[in-house]
Amino acid sequence: MESNPVLLESKSSPINLLNEMQQLRLLGHLCDVTVSVEYQGVRAEFPAHKAVLAATSKFFKEVFLNEEPVDGPHSNVFLNEVRVADFASFLEFVYTARVEVEEDRVQRMLEIAEKLKCLDLSETCFQLKRQMLESVLLELQNFSESQNSEEESAARPGAVPAAKAERDPPDCSVAEPGRGASPEGPAAKSKEK
Repeated sequence: MESNPVLLESKSSPINLLNEMQQLRLLGHLCDVTVSVEYQGVRAEFPAHKAVLAATSKFFKEVFLNEEPVDGPHSNVFLNEVRVADFASFLEFVYTARVEVEEDRVQRMLEIAEKLKCLDLSETCFQLKRQMLESVLLELQNFSESQNSEEESAARPGAVPAAKAERDPPDCSVAEPGRGASPEGPAAKSKEK
């Protein structure tokens, strides 16, 4: 009697794994690489895990798979022309799958994602930039529509709406002189009788 196989799948395991790896990194435990970054004289060092960096960045994967064996398991990687704040945000993203940055830094995050060949961060930045652009376009469209309606209202300030002109025809009982009617109106005819 064989039983059918069943799938045991954890929805929380990937998140728990990321959270635990982030805690290990923040505490400096089991870190086997130090990434040094420098930009315009500002320099910082970030301990990290090769496996996490290699799994999230093709750049780091190439570096680690092609590095020569050195004395000891610890590696050092130097990145110049990378801002300290941007690399810190990059690390937070690869270890947690999320990071909060100012709107004006999204382009820089996209650039670092492309430099380090991090597809997940690139896609996330592109999606956010598209949403920001759509939001700006929607605001411009709404502004343009409101301006057009204001201009249309201002263009005919004394004009009588067409519907009102049709409802209220001019008074035909009094004819103007020179329009083919006699100066004596209906009152003159009643006097003759």
